Amino acid sequence: MNILSRFLALLCLTSSSLVSLTAVDAQKLPDTTRLLRFPTTNETQIVFCYAGEIYTVAEKGGIARRLTSGPGYSSFPRFSPDGKQIAFTSQYDGNTEVYVMPADGGVPKRLTTSATLGRDDISDRMGPNNLVMAWENTKPLVVFRSRMKSFNDFIGSLFTVGLDAELPQQLPVPRGGFVSFSPDDSKMAYNRVFREFRTWKHYRGGMADDIWIYDFKTGATENLTNDPAQDICPMWGPDNKIYFVSDRDNRMNLFVIDLATKETKQLTHFTDFDIKFPSIGKDSIVFEQAGYIWRYDLASAQAAPVPIEIKEDFAIGRSALVDASKHIESVNLAPDGERSITVARGDLFSVPAKNGTSRNLTKTSGAHERDAVWSPDGKWIAYNSDVTGENELYVRSQDGKGEPQQITSGADTYYYAPKWSPDSKKLLWTDRLQRLRYVDISSKAITLVDQDKYGEIEGYAWSPDSQWITWARPEENGMSRVYLYSLANKQQTAVTDSWYGSGEAVFSDDGKYLLLASARDFKPTFGDEEFANVYRDMQRVYLVTLAKDTPNPLAPKSDEVGKAEEKRQKEKAKKGEEKKSEEKPKKPVVVKVDTDGIQNRILGLEITPGNYRNVRMLDDGRIFYLRRTAADDVGEDDEEGFPDRERKSHLCVYNVDDHKETVLGDANNYQITFDGKKMLVKIKKDYAIIDVPKDKLETKDHEHKIQGLDAQLDRHAEWNQIYFECWRQMRDFFFSPTMNGVDWKAMRDKYAALLPFVNHRNDLTYLLGELIGELNNGHTYVAAGERPETPRIKLGLLGAELSRDPATRAYRIDRILPGENWDKKTQARRLHSGDQQHPSVDVAQPLRRTHRHR
Repeated sequence: MNILSRFLALLCLTSSSLVSLTAVDAQKLPDTTRLLRFPTTNETQIVFCYAGEIYTVAEKGGIARRLTSGPGYSSFPRFSPDGKQIAFTSQYDGNTEVYVMPADGGVPKRLTTSATLGRDDISDRMGPNNLVMAWENTKPLVVFRSRMKSFNDFIGSLFTVGLDAELPQQLPVPRGGFVSFSPDDSKMAYNRVFREFRTWKHYRGGMADDIWIYDFKTGATENLTNDPAQDICPMWGPDNKIYFVSDRDNRMNLFVIDLATKETKQLTHFTDFDIKFPSIGKDSIVFEQAGYIWRYDLASAQAAPVPIEIKEDFAIGRSALVDASKHIESVNLAPDGERSITVARGDLFSVPAKNGTSRNLTKTSGAHERDAVWSPDGKWIAYNSDVTGENELYVRSQDGKGEPQQITSGADTYYYAPKWSPDSKKLLWTDRLQRLRYVDISSKAITLVDQDKYGEIEGYAWSPDSQWITWARPEENGMSRVYLYSLANKQQTAVTDSWYGSGEAVFSDDGKYLLLASARDFKPTFGDEEFANVYRDMQRVYLVTLAKDTPNPLAPKSDEVGKAEEKRQKEKAKKGEEKKSEEKPKKPVVVKVDTDGIQNRILGLEITPGNYRNVRMLDDGRIFYLRRTAADDVGEDDEEGFPDRERKSHLCVYNVDDHKETVLGDANNYQITFDGKKMLVKIKKDYAIIDVPKDKLETKDHEHKIQGLDAQLDRHAEWNQIYFECWRQMRDFFFSPTMNGVDWKAMRDKYAALLPFVNHRNDLTYLLGELIGELNNGHTYVAAGERPETPRIKLGLLGAELSRDPATRAYRIDRILPGENWDKKTQARRLHSGDQQHPSVDVAQPLRRTHRHR
């Protein structure tokens, strides 16, 4: 496979050149396992995380032994001061909590029980909850960062918890992150801000951390570093010095500050990869860098990589047979409605409407096929694929036989969905470089229709005779304008003026009209708290007569004496034409366009203003469209998971003959077949194939069940593809053409050297975050992805403040919180039967046994 061969070449080049410089001579890096994370040491062992599990290895390295087995992702191990226990963060029981186990391994003991958070994941930019930070030195207390009492995902506080069912106690600072304690625990060095899971490298803004010293005896706080750079991960050394990492030279390196003299010294000088997540022991510091675990010896001031090998089966990364229907990207109906072409998990599947089996047409774990569309003649599937390492257009036989034809070559940007010409001879598409082009399938000749200066061209369509193209071009004033293009004379014509935003342009099936959505209704509303105009629901559907001699189909009707018989004859003739059309094939449509005065031939449907999309006008004069109004924004929780263009809308049909609209029902999207007889309807996440409706939607017994999409998945090939596609996405969509001065190809190659060691989807997310972070840009994040499922047990809070009596060890209810009874989500539980709600109560009632709370 092209991607894999290119990747192996990259690995050979980079593995021999990755040499990091420290204060001593360059180190020769070991040829061992990489992507090792979150190390800690007790001077005889190093414990670290790999692929979501915790391992232990001798201080000098060797073959590591696994200590945890999931489920979930384990991280942030920290040795106790005596080196006999390990506290760590894990998800054994469904939520992210603090655990402790013997240093050599054993049954983990859970120390915390906290409420389930919405954002609690190691791949999230906020990081997981309940992160173990350190131990206190003189007491058996684990210190962890938690958002258990925070209303804000950005803010976490520092807590301690004991080993004997203790209640967590907050340290006397309002918020915090990384922390370390003086040998006598009288002071602590800590970060106020925690943003290490954000992909912000070289940051110099207001959230850049400093090292602070807090004195528990006096309550005094001192800013120790006070530098514009990011100073994080303080480690209080046995020599009364504070070690930390900082990117003062634009790469995270190890520094030390003498508490007596306040002299700061840089200890390492890495230039390729950052130091990440260091931890201090009695005589050394361990940290991750370039995917290796390094050990910095405090006495000799020397840093060296620790050669660590992991010999496991890594079942989580093995190839497997998976059901791709869990990851559907798009569904496109065949011209006769008998099958659909479904894009799922980057493969193309031909799925029967009702009977038969699905066929995987591509079977490419290492490539992303997308935007598949069926040709109007039913013979071909066109789609985008990155199998070459770039986006290109391909065409292949709909039955899956034969090899695909690569239609375009030399791509250097992101391609959007292609659209077939009705004669099945050309493909029309746009791209990130804001071009609109079409390609002749047989000759592969490409014609440029338009390239816009102000934005991407989103809506584009063919005329039914394949001789005209319409599209919406973003203009300098921020509004889109609809244009026509003639393939015969290569000329453009503006259909709408620049006063009103217009888009969603399509030709009617009979070629007489151009339909579009345009924002021309101005009915401002005002906010309750501020006097400001707010414009919503500005669009309606409009119709343009393409030829001058085409009568106005929306003209007022008038019953006249003597016209009844003429009307009956017209209706009879129309029925006869419909019957003949069923018996004989349609005559080819010839589209006639009179460009002169076309902007004055625009007609508006008398329908409710809103937001309109997916317009289609059939031969019989029915216009279908989706409408969504501001009123539909109520209950947005139901719309979670759908992109803006596929949120729940009202599927409507407007009959031109009687000037009446019928609301057919609610749908997220729909598609009518090329012959105008069948309709694919998407309602939430379900699909149905029905006859084109004349009345209410009825999908019962017409379900299009997209299931059994079996794919033999090569996870490592898929992870490689994801990496390179993400790199291209940043190249193509990043706001700065110079990539903020970063050599983006060099960055791709540097981090690609770590790809062979990815054995968990979260570690791929981490790798992508490190790559994207090199752009030195905020709000460029990576998240989600398919990970092993970890069962979550949803927990809430008791609505009470508890403490523990030090003498009896009994738990005490100190205060019952009243709740906010006007809100169902925050109502207080009733303390007694009946309707009386009791106010908040301050009590001092010990609990000597566990109570069941309903």
